[in-house]
Order: sequence, then C-alpha cells, then structure tokens
Amino acid sequence: MQSKLGMMVSVSPDAKGFTQALAQAEEALKNGEKVYLYCIDDAVEGLNDPRLIKLKSEGLNLFGCAFSVRQRKLPINDLAIFTGLSVLSDIMAETDRFESFN
Repeated sequence: MQSKLGMMVSVSPDAKGFTQALAQAEEALKNGEKVYLYCIDDAVEGLNDPRLIKLKSEGLNLFGCAFSVRQRKLPINDLAIFTGLSVLSDIMAETDRFESFN
C-alpha cells in the first residue's frame, strides 16, 4: 500500500520553511509516496514557483487556500486545486504522516 504524506505550508516562497517543504515533498515522491501539499497564508504567493510546478509534474497533489488567494488578490488558475480548510482537514485525517511548515 502506497504511503501518503500530507503537508501544509504557510510561509512565503523565499522563507526557509518553504524550501524545506519542497525538499521533503521531492524526497517523498522519489520514495514512491503519494504527496498532498496545501499552501495557505503567504505560501499561496508561491503557487506559480517553478519548483512547485516541477513537483506537480512529478505527481505532487497541490492545493491552494482560496481565501488566502482572494485576500492577496492573486488569480485563481489551474496551477492548484483551490479550496477551503475542509480539504486541509481531510488531508490531515487521511494521510499516514502530516508535516507543517510555518
């Protein structure tokens, strides 16, 4: 059975935690895990980050907080699945591990 990793990132793309989250997601994908990454707060500014786009092409399941995007007047596009906190709750409940990068 494939292991599932859930992740929440709330820091901006230039923060150390954002880079750490992407490195952990990349490692998990290489190890055959299914990875769900939810960007919230300042992290939504990085949804178009080339590193995230690359991970998405490698199988990352990418979500963005619709409220955080609206608050920052960013466009809603097809880079991520834009949703609310109920999906984050589902990710937390349905994955084998959950990591938070703040």
